[in-house]
Amino acid sequence: MRFTTTLAAAAAIAVSGVAANAGGLSTPVKDAPIVEVMTPAPTGSVTSGYILLGLMAALVAASASF
Repeated sequence: MRFTTTLAAAAAIAVSGVAANAGGLSTPVKDAPIVEVMTPAPTGSVTSGYILLGLMAALVAASASF
């Protein structure tokens, strides 16, 4: 009976010791805060409409010269 009580007490102490150190002894690592930077959409210096207009004018000028 004494051996069983000692064994039960040792098992209870061992389980409580494992449960106390379950998270580890080191300090928890915290992630850096996430910062979202909003950048404006890039805009071209010349719009595509002007390029299209220039190409059409060049085609008209080239076809008139023939």
